[in-house]
Amino acid sequence: MPSPVRSLPPPPAASGARPALGGAPLDGLALLRHALTVAFPGRIAVVSSFGAESAVLLALVAEIDPATPVLFLETGQHFPETLAYRRQLAAHLGLSDVRDITPDPATLARDDPAGQLWHFDPDACCARRKVAPLAAALAPFDAWVNGRKRFQASTRASLPLIEVASGKVKLNPLAEWDAARIAVEFTARALPPHPLAVRDYRSIGCAPCTRATAPGEDARAGRWSGQIKTECGIHVPEYISPAGHRGRQ
Repeated sequence: MPSPVRSLPPPPAASGARPALGGAPLDGLALLRHALTVAFPGRIAVVSSFGAESAVLLALVAEIDPATPVLFLETGQHFPETLAYRRQLAAHLGLSDVRDITPDPATLARDDPAGQLWHFDPDACCARRKVAPLAAALAPFDAWVNGRKRFQASTRASLPLIEVASGKVKLNPLAEWDAARIAVEFTARALPPHPLAVRDYRSIGCAPCTRATAPGEDARAGRWSGQIKTECGIHVPEYISPAGHRGRQ
């Protein structure tokens, strides 16, 4: 059974106030360290796309505990540059437990034998190549960390630091970070960039559903461009209010 949510402070209230731990304001970095070393040691994973901004969160995780499990959804539809970057970055940071999470072969053989499901039903494609494999991979864990940020898209503008999804604590430690702070960390830590980032790919997912972005567009405007779809389906959270009440985002 997952650990009680009260093992971590509640997410920010509507006023935007940060959660607190022991009476002190808790920022994203403190939250990440607390989650990995105090609240969920051995029971928490990081989910990473190894995309345009992923190196910053992974560098912070590596500093705290390089043996933290890192789950990479290897959908079979990634850019070759992303697969090379996944190997390069894991080695560069000394991450010792990066796991490639793949779709069920029987499911793909039945539902997407030609690898073209993304073209006519992207939600179904994501469900089979991302949502179901991640749910199975997260089953042994009580909590997980991801790198979403409020500045990335208008749909993420109110992203809290802490959520609950499918009974697991879900942490967004970099929610408050902006693009400038990400850039500073890349430089300060001498982090290698994703090869597509220099070609204006500011959010990088599967190759068939990702394009470069134009100046002035949201960072995620290149994902499922021209469609209503804005998320793959793995981020359908519930809030926990300061009073402890749950509700859909």
